[in-house]
Amino acid sequence: MSFDVIGMALVVISMVLALGKWVRLRIPLLQRLFLPSALIGGFLALLLGPGVLGRINQSLFGSRFLENGLFTADILEVWGALPGLLINVVFACLFIGFRLPNMKEMLRVGGPQIAFGYTLSWGQYVVGISLCLLFLTPVFGLPPAAGALIEIGFVGGHGTAAGLESTFTQLGFEQGYDLAIGLATVGVLSGVIAGVILLNWGVRRNKSNILKKPEDVSVDAQLGINEHEARDAAGKMTTSPTSIDPLAFHVALVAIAVFTGYLLLEALVWLESVTWGAWSGVYIFEYIPLFPLAMIGGILLQLVFTKWDRFDIIDRGLINRIQGLSLDLLIVSALASLQLSVLGTYFLPFSF
Repeated sequence: MSFDVIGMALVVISMVLALGKWVRLRIPLLQRLFLPSALIGGFLALLLGPGVLGRINQSLFGSRFLENGLFTADILEVWGALPGLLINVVFACLFIGFRLPNMKEMLRVGGPQIAFGYTLSWGQYVVGISLCLLFLTPVFGLPPAAGALIEIGFVGGHGTAAGLESTFTQLGFEQGYDLAIGLATVGVLSGVIAGVILLNWGVRRNKSNILKKPEDVSVDAQLGINEHEARDAAGKMTTSPTSIDPLAFHVALVAIAVFTGYLLLEALVWLESVTWGAWSGVYIFEYIPLFPLAMIGGILLQLVFTKWDRFDIIDRGLINRIQGLSLDLLIVSALASLQLSVLGTYFLPFSF
C-alpha cells in the first residue's frame, strides 16, 4: 500500500464528508432529524461503493467495470483500516485538557453517571447473551460472542465497534465487526428519530421550558450552521507558530497519549505471557483493544501537565477539534467499508 493511495483515500473520504454536509443542507427532512453529516456521508459512500452500486452494475450488466463502485479496492482497504486507528485518537482525547479533580470529587460528580452507564451496559449484556444462549446460537449458529453486540453497538457505537475489530478477528468472529457497525447505525438512527418525535410531542404539550412550539427551532440550528454571534473560537493559540503551531503541538500530545497506551498494553501482554498466561494457558490482555489504554495514556499525560505545566499550554478547544475530526472520519469510513453481504447473511438474527 503506497502513501499516495493512503493520501488519496483521505482526500476522497474528506470529500464524502463534505458531500454529506451539502446533502443535509439540501434536504429538509434530514435537517429536521438533525442527522450528523458524517452519518449521511457514510451512507452515500456505502451506496456508491461495491455493496450497492457495484452489485447493481454486476447484476444488470454482468461486468466487472465499477465492481467497487466509484472507489478503488485500495481506497476501500484504507477506509477499512481507518476506524480501528481513529478510535484510539478519540479515546486519547477524552481527558487531555481537563483539570482532573480529586477522587472524592470525581465520584461525587461522575458516580451517578457511572452507575447509570454500567446498569445499561450490563443489562444489554444480559439480554444479548441470553438471546444467544437460548435462541440465536442454537437456531442460527451464531457464536456466543455475538451476545456482546447489542452493548457494543448501542452503548458503545461506531467507535467501540471499530476498536474491537481486531478482537473479533482474533476470536474467529470477523463478521462481528460488520454486525456491530450495523447495530450502531440502527442505534443512532432510532435514537435520533425517536428523540425528535418525543421532543415534538413534549413541546406541543408544553412540557418544555425552552421551546414553546417546534417551529421555534432556528433555521441555522436545523442546517447545522452556527449564527455569527454564536461562533466561538475553535481553540486558543497557546504556542507561538514561530516555535510550533498550536494545532501541531496538540496533535503531538494526542500521539504521545496513544503511544503511552500502546506501551501499557504491550507491557500487560508481556506480563501475562510470563506469569498466569504461561502457567494456565489462559490469555486475556492479548484480546484487549488499544483504545481504552489510549484513554489511560491521555489521563497520565494530563496528570503530568497538571502537576508541572506552569504555562497552562494545553487548550481543550483544540483537543476537541482533533477528537471531532477523528470521530467524523471514523463514522464515514466505518459505514463506507461496511460489508452488506454480512448483514444479508445474518439478516434474521440481526433483526432479533
